[in-house]
Amino acid sequence: MAFLKSLGEIELMAEAGQILARVIRELVEHAKIGTTTNFLDKLSFELIESNKAKPAFLGYRPAGAKRPFPKTLCASVNEVVVHGLPSDYCLQNGDLLKIDLGLEYQGFFVDSAITVGVGRISRKARKLIEVTRNSLDLAIKNLSPGLTLGDIGYTIENYARKNKFSIIRSLTGHGIGRQLHEEPTVLNFGKPNTGLELVPGMVLAIEPMISLSNLDNGCNIQELKDGSYATKDKSLSAHFEHTVAITEAGPRVLTRL
Repeated sequence: MAFLKSLGEIELMAEAGQILARVIRELVEHAKIGTTTNFLDKLSFELIESNKAKPAFLGYRPAGAKRPFPKTLCASVNEVVVHGLPSDYCLQNGDLLKIDLGLEYQGFFVDSAITVGVGRISRKARKLIEVTRNSLDLAIKNLSPGLTLGDIGYTIENYARKNKFSIIRSLTGHGIGRQLHEEPTVLNFGKPNTGLELVPGMVLAIEPMISLSNLDNGCNIQELKDGSYATKDKSLSAHFEHTVAITEAGPRVLTRL
């Protein structure tokens, strides 16, 4: 099942997506050695508010969560994959920072994420970022009505495996629109020509999460005390995400400048 959006609603989500893309670009510019993740959180709140939008994550309690999320930004460092809680931690040389952010604008939500290398990062870390970003780009590139959710997942997983990296199988993308999380679930693995067929009006948050882990059995992460999720073997992870509309003309990336 998926909640379809009209052309007008997609245009409104595109406006929201451009606001979010500009906010994330500003956060990336400040993601330097010595910057605290709390500073990035405060900045993200101020930038969203200044654009007459609302933070999507602040106070949000997804299904299964023990408590509402208390911050605007998910700032996940190194082995932490998602839902990292901003703190007084100062970014250090070699860190991988996942910036994951959503906002609500005129009743519609958009969601996006990027992984940033802080200072000088290792060759493996650089490759991990590249493969994760490329897997998202490849999944989006040929999206059109008639393909399936299985095609998306297969593209992401196949590319990661070819590059000797592991998919975080238990974390997924999702539909998005009037709610932050809508149906359908968008897995990062799958088989071609299986699952829900893509039709015009679908809007999906597609978000590959990939790690250097040797554990690739779907149980390669654990929930930490603060509600974040990290790789069990403490291996580095990367995360990229875009909100994408399915149209008759092909995919429209709403959160890309």
